[in-house]
Amino acid sequence: MTVYRGTFLDTPVAGELRVELDGGVRVRDGAVVARGPFVEVATADDDVVDLSGGLVLPGFVDTHVHYPQVRAIGGLGMPLLDWLEQCALPEECRLADLDYARTVAAEFVDGLARAGTTSALVFGSHFAPAVDALFTEADRVGLRVTTGLVVSDRLLPGALLTTPERALAEGRALAERWHGVRRSRYAVTPRFSLSCSAELLESCADLLASVDGAFFTSHVNENPAEVATVAELFGGSYVDTYDKPGLLGPRAVLAHDVHPTDGELDVLGLRGTAVAHCPTSNAALGSGLFPLRRHRAAGVRVALGSDVGAGTGFSLLKEGLQAYFGQQLQGTEGERLTPADLLHLATAAGADALGLDDVGHLSIGRRFDAVWLRPPAGSTLDVVLRSAAGPHDALAKAFALGGPADVAAVWVDGDRIRG
Repeated sequence: MTVYRGTFLDTPVAGELRVELDGGVRVRDGAVVARGPFVEVATADDDVVDLSGGLVLPGFVDTHVHYPQVRAIGGLGMPLLDWLEQCALPEECRLADLDYARTVAAEFVDGLARAGTTSALVFGSHFAPAVDALFTEADRVGLRVTTGLVVSDRLLPGALLTTPERALAEGRALAERWHGVRRSRYAVTPRFSLSCSAELLESCADLLASVDGAFFTSHVNENPAEVATVAELFGGSYVDTYDKPGLLGPRAVLAHDVHPTDGELDVLGLRGTAVAHCPTSNAALGSGLFPLRRHRAAGVRVALGSDVGAGTGFSLLKEGLQAYFGQQLQGTEGERLTPADLLHLATAAGADALGLDDVGHLSIGRRFDAVWLRPPAGSTLDVVLRSAAGPHDALAKAFALGGPADVAAVWVDGDRIRG
């Protein structure tokens, strides 16, 4: 057995920071079997991994991130639909080339791991071989990935379009190959109702019903122009386009939801569907400020997504900081987020949204998915961490200043995948 020694911070309960200052976490076969003060947990026979200095956090959980868009990061100055046309969709078309897709898959998975993301709900590719390449690379590295074939049948470049029959057949084949294999799971993924006919969404519902334990994910209410067009196409609310075919439920995650109606929030709360809040993307595309208070009032679960490439990187530390800014800017309409709230959104809330009952915090019985934040000596984060007034202050400084360069090591299931 291995005992990890360090300062452990996690949030089994939302808004409550649990702290072990000189803590010990005993891990056996990838699971936490004991935790507490190091002197009480460790024995002379243990293999001790000293993580003193910095902070040990649960592995980050990204609930919305686009695999084909790594190289599209940084396309600033455009609203959503213009950005898709000029930046994202041309890059997504390139994944028809399998060699190119494999290269991007390696870049994408490496980017997640470098940022300390150990679990992710990933928007895959419109091309089945490219999705297979992503599953293959994530499986090789050891990340927990839920992903699938992205499908559309209108309003996108022809290379990205499919039919309901083909979408069902290709999705089923990918699910049969990867769903439930080691740390991989399948997600039924229509791109968004704007680019999907009612018939294609029905096909998605058929696939979802046929794959036990599969997830559903898509976009909703991101941009006012997009919302208005969906209303014209379907004659109803954006959320209803997914609810009517039976796609919503506890294993569904919708990204963005910046402009929901109260009725839509009620439906999401009733169905148990989670929302992926993508703060840097919302800011970069000018989509708007996320109404977190309204979601919580309706009982809608919320976690964080990086939304690469409209988002500005893989780090959920940055997303947490931007989430904080966005709520501050809303004044009394916003939620006053604490450092513990930010950590919960980046870890336990994401695990809950993705139905990962055995990760999200470092409690006994959970899998040891963890990130060691140990900034380079002399860096600004290193300086301020050493002068922090306490664990809450240290965590605030980590969100304010931290990024992939400060991730010294990452574990999934007790396996060290970086550092």
